[in-house]
Formats: sequence, C-alpha cells, structure tokens
Amino acid sequence: MDKQYKEELEKAKANLADLKERGEAAIGESWESFEKRVYTPEQIAESNIRVALISELIRARQEQGITQKRLEELSGVRQPVIARMETGSASPNINTVIRVLTPLGKTLYIGDLPSAKS
Repeated sequence: MDKQYKEELEKAKANLADLKERGEAAIGESWESFEKRVYTPEQIAESNIRVALISELIRARQEQGITQKRLEELSGVRQPVIARMETGSASPNINTVIRVLTPLGKTLYIGDLPSAKS
C-alpha cells in the first residue's frame, strides 16, 4: 500500500505541475469568464460579501493576536465552528457571526452594494 500511495502522490504532483503550467488553458477559460457563465450576478455578489466578511474576521483576529481557541473563550462560539467559518466550509447564522465579531471590536454594517460590473 505504501508503494501505491507514493505512486498516486507522484501522479497528483505531476498533474498539479501540469495545471500550473497550462494556467487558463487547463479549464479552457479564465475564472472570471467561467464565473459569469455559471453564476448569476446576485450569486456572485453574495459570494463576494461572504468572502469579504470572513476575510475581515480572519484579519481582525490575526492582527489582534487572538487564536481561534481564545476567540471561542471570548465569544462562546466553539473553536471548530470558528474554523469552519474561516475556511468557508460552513455558513454561520447571523447570531453566530455577531457573537464572533463583537469581541474583535467589529460590527456588521448595512450599506449599498457597489454597482455590478458589466
């Protein structure tokens, strides 16, 4: 099994190197073209908001030198939930987001979305 694992790992590394070398040609188009073809403008905007929110949460936590475990202690939100939020593998409810942002000195702001690019 060890030999098979090593062979599969080498194949994966070769495939990754090939993908990096071919860049856009590997999927036939740029990410932006693919995204616009597959997702609606509303879905793209929602995704961008989620990414911005989580990016700000991570940035604030790291700038303040707070670990996920310490944020658990400060917010009452369990560390595995914080980890899933930060990796994007979970979509937390609004109460959870507020509980995590508050000890970081952050709040949510409701504002106008930037106009969509054509």
